[in-house]
Amino acid sequence: MGLFRRDSSTELRDEQAVTSRERVRAAITHQEPDRVPIDLGGMRSTNIMAKAYNRLTDYLGLSDSETFVYDATQCLAQPEDAILERFDIDVIDLGRAFFTRPEERRPFQLKDGTPVTIPAGIEAMLEPDGNGGWLIRGDEGQVIATCPLHQDFFSQTYWPLGDGITEEKLADLPYQMSQSMWAKIACAPHHQPMTDEWLAEIAHVARKLREETDYAIMVAFGGNLNENAQFLRGFDRFLMDLAGDPRSAHRLLDQLTEVHLANLERFLTALGPYIDIIQMGDDLGTQTGPQFSPQMYREFFLPRHKQIYTAVKQHSDAFVFMHNCGGVYELIPMLIEAGVEILNPVQTSARNMEPERLKREFGRDLCFWGGGCETQSTLVHGTPAQVIEEVKRRVEVFGAGGGYVFTQVHNILSDVPPQNVVAMLEAAHQ
Repeated sequence: MGLFRRDSSTELRDEQAVTSRERVRAAITHQEPDRVPIDLGGMRSTNIMAKAYNRLTDYLGLSDSETFVYDATQCLAQPEDAILERFDIDVIDLGRAFFTRPEERRPFQLKDGTPVTIPAGIEAMLEPDGNGGWLIRGDEGQVIATCPLHQDFFSQTYWPLGDGITEEKLADLPYQMSQSMWAKIACAPHHQPMTDEWLAEIAHVARKLREETDYAIMVAFGGNLNENAQFLRGFDRFLMDLAGDPRSAHRLLDQLTEVHLANLERFLTALGPYIDIIQMGDDLGTQTGPQFSPQMYREFFLPRHKQIYTAVKQHSDAFVFMHNCGGVYELIPMLIEAGVEILNPVQTSARNMEPERLKREFGRDLCFWGGGCETQSTLVHGTPAQVIEEVKRRVEVFGAGGGYVFTQVHNILSDVPPQNVVAMLEAAHQ
């Protein structure tokens, strides 16, 4: 499978044609492009799970397709060139490009027998749990993640700072972060050790993508504060820290910010000239609203997010993309203040996240990236006709006047019928 598909050379293109990169940049800057840009797999929450991908390629008759699980945590498949071309996708994940090397893949079977390939390093980590599932251990033998028999994703079982925030562990925070489930098995670029050699290698890939394709290039950095603190402490423990031990919470968040800023400067010095979008993340919401009050967000997170997102602009021209699940309506004005330019996944089923409200109140300041079809309901349980109707309504609302890139609310789940995937992507294009 080739890494690069659409040649960007002018002699091969109509002079009047709009490139994918131009289309995406126009949408982000609130211009109405020739059509709404489309994303599938531009980052690890706009993608498709392996079982659904297998069924999709079978449905499309792609007999030589390969289902490469490049994110074992969520069991996500890497969309192949044939899929990107078939649905005229406009965005590419630089991490996806980095993990296309066939020699680094191994044949594997999911628990139901689904044939896939996985990164060689992940295959070496997987250990049977004795009940038909898998587990993964950390460097000191501790079980850090499990994937039981009837589950298609890994769950975290070990929290490096679960027994307390100590000066010793804070001083060695990069190592503690490396023992989290996400760092071990997601294989995301922002979880790799940022050696000079690694940065040079991924910069080489980024430069080739920039020069040889017309994709809008997205790279994941993360910069997570709330999420990283929860991966380190535990979801419940860190929420209790915010309320009951604010001093310890501030110390941890300060240290995380310091690590992120140091890595970000090196990351963007290497990649800045070649990328269009840098993907940050920090899930702050739930189905019923934010995890904490706006006042708590302003105290603990706003100043630090602003530091990180300001640093992006100091070292590159990349747009700041924030992945932020849940109902975050009350926090959006402060996210804009922090420097967020693109909001994803636009979880429209959550409280106060109605498309019309979001577009009316924040459409001048934010580009919405997602919200195109409900992954919790319509895409799983609806008919193709219902999917098409929902996509049309969402594009009409979000796409008016630009400021919109289409993708479903979150990853396409294992049980989504292929007919619905095709209906969604074709409707978005039309």
